[in-house]
Amino acid sequence: MGLLVLLALVAGVAFMTVGVKTDWAFVLEHRGIKLLTMLVVAGAIGMSTVVFQTITHNTILTPSVMGLDALYLFLQALLVLLLGASGVVAWGVLPKYLLEIVLMVFFSVLLMRWLFTGQSSSLHLMLLVGMVGGIFFRSLTSFAMRMIDPNEFATLQDRMFANFNSIQVQLLWPSLALMLLGAAWIWRQRHVLDVLALGRDVAVNLGVAYQRQVLQLLVVMACLVAVSTALVGPVTFFGLLVSNMAYQWMGTRRHSWVLPAAVLWGCVLLLGGQVILEQVFAFNTSLSIVVEFLGGVVFIYLLMRKGKT
Repeated sequence: MGLLVLLALVAGVAFMTVGVKTDWAFVLEHRGIKLLTMLVVAGAIGMSTVVFQTITHNTILTPSVMGLDALYLFLQALLVLLLGASGVVAWGVLPKYLLEIVLMVFFSVLLMRWLFTGQSSSLHLMLLVGMVGGIFFRSLTSFAMRMIDPNEFATLQDRMFANFNSIQVQLLWPSLALMLLGAAWIWRQRHVLDVLALGRDVAVNLGVAYQRQVLQLLVVMACLVAVSTALVGPVTFFGLLVSNMAYQWMGTRRHSWVLPAAVLWGCVLLLGGQVILEQVFAFNTSLSIVVEFLGGVVFIYLLMRKGKT
C-alpha cells in the first residue's frame, strides 16, 4: 500500500509540474482542476466497481451492466434532438448535470426496487434486466442520432466519450462533495462488504440483513457512477481495470485494503496516463480511449482465464 501511495504521489507531482513552460500560477490552477476531476473519477469508479463486484461475486462485471452509461448516452442524444446544440448550451450546465444524475439514480433505484425487493427478489434477474435496458437505450440512441441535424452531430459525438480536458468547474465541487460522501459511507461498510463477499447464505447466517444492505450499497454505487458519468462522460472498462489491479496488487479481498488500492490505481492510471499523452503523444489521442482499450484487453484476458478454469 505504501508503494502504491508513492506511485500515486509521483504521478500527481509529475502531472502538475512536467512540461510547465509558462506562468506557474495559471498552469497550476488549470492542472489543479483536472487533477481534482481525475481524483473524483478514480474515487467514484474505483469504489463503486469493487462494491458491485463484491455484491455480484464476479470480478469481470462493472456497474455499466446496469445500463447507466447507455442511459447517459441516450439522454445526450435526446437533448440535442429536442433542443438542438445551441439549446442545450443555453439551458445551462448545472441543470443538465442535475437532470443526468437524477435520471440515472432514479432508473437504478426503480430497477432495484422492482427486481430486488419482495418475495421474488433476484440479483441475477436485476442484472439481466439492466443489460437488456442498456441495449434498449443504445438502440434509442442510435435512432435519435439518425434524426439529428448533421451539423449538430459533432457536438453530440464529443459527449459520447469521457473528456478530462474540458471540465466545467461549477460541476467539480458538487461532484467532489457527493463522491466524498458516498466514499465515506462505503468505507464505513467495509466490514459488511467482507461478510457479503462470503455469499448470501453465510452473510445471513452471520446476522447481516442481506437484502437491505445490498440495496443500500447498490443505491450508493449508482450515485457514484452517476456523478462520475455526468462529470466527464462514460468510462466503461476503467473500473474493471483498477479493481482487478487492486486485487492482484494487494493479494487479498479484504475491503480495508482493496477499496483504497482501487482508488490509488485509478489515480496512477489517470494522472500517469495524462502525463504520457501530453509529453509523448502531444494530445494526439484521448486518455479515455487509451484507458478503455487497456480495460478491454484486461476484460478479454479475464474471460479467457475463467474459460480455462
